[in-house]
Amino acid sequence: MGKKFDMLALGEVLLRLSPEGNERLTQGTRFEKQLGGAELNVAVGAANLGLTTGVISKIPSHAIGNYAKREIRRNGVDTDYLAGDDSADSRLGIYYYEYGADPRKPQVVYDRKYSSVNKLSLEDFPEEMYENTRCFHTSGITLGLGGPVRENAIEMMKKFKEKGARISFDVNFRGNLWTGDEARDCITKILPIVDIFFCSESTANLTFGKTGDIKEILKSFSDEYDIAVVAATQRIVHSPKSHTFGSVIYEKKTDSYYEEKPYEKIEVVDRIGSGDAYISGFLYGLLKANGNCQAALEYGNAASAMKNTVSGDMLWTDPQEIQQTIEMHHSIGQDFEMKR
Repeated sequence: MGKKFDMLALGEVLLRLSPEGNERLTQGTRFEKQLGGAELNVAVGAANLGLTTGVISKIPSHAIGNYAKREIRRNGVDTDYLAGDDSADSRLGIYYYEYGADPRKPQVVYDRKYSSVNKLSLEDFPEEMYENTRCFHTSGITLGLGGPVRENAIEMMKKFKEKGARISFDVNFRGNLWTGDEARDCITKILPIVDIFFCSESTANLTFGKTGDIKEILKSFSDEYDIAVVAATQRIVHSPKSHTFGSVIYEKKTDSYYEEKPYEKIEVVDRIGSGDAYISGFLYGLLKANGNCQAALEYGNAASAMKNTVSGDMLWTDPQEIQQTIEMHHSIGQDFEMKR
């Protein structure tokens, strides 16, 4: 019997507020309202590429929560497992994002403490949820929230694994949520049940104490924890408006590495969510091409490059545009002529 979902993602849904244009957070009187959150971004990107996805979270049962639910549905993501918080103090976490311009770096201010996701419980969701998906994704941001959220997230990972889902995990380390030591101690305990692992080179060095070149690091994770596929994104920041992006993948089954030439000097409109977009494309390629890591690499890199050119947290594209982006990337000369 087929699964209802290609992917379910567990994580906090956040309201994003940004000053208009290149104004500072300390300047101006208006904010642009958008929705975000790492795991939600992955679900949205994958849905836009053609996967059937859903989000697992808890949001307030008031007007702001209703706005969030409508936006999630508008982006093609199922809300069957989006629990409501009816308590008087329910709230949606907020983050404020200020765009950067060389030499001023972008910056983020969080206001997410005591948000509704922290009340999430296994009892909020039916047992049949665990049988309904081919892949389950979450990240270190969710584990970093600590307390019941962390405990429930780990228990969900185990339950999804028992029902045959592939477990996808992105370290996505955030120093404002937990220390490197705390992250390492927690994540190394769950890695033996992870099938697809995303970790940047800098996080591997600083949080996990890994040394050597990136290929050695990826293989060491796979060998130590028996992880099927390990991937690392590689970003060079030339300025807030110009980045080069690529990635490296290691596959345990074939003892093979996958890489391609990076997308050079991407014209960045908004970098937030580009790592999540990479995972969207990666999982789309992997699930649609029956585990083909080359497809995962190409779709992941193209999706991230494309996301950098779009404002907001989420990847707005479709399979045809991503395929054209991949083909243009592989061609000898790039074509920037208008599509007519």
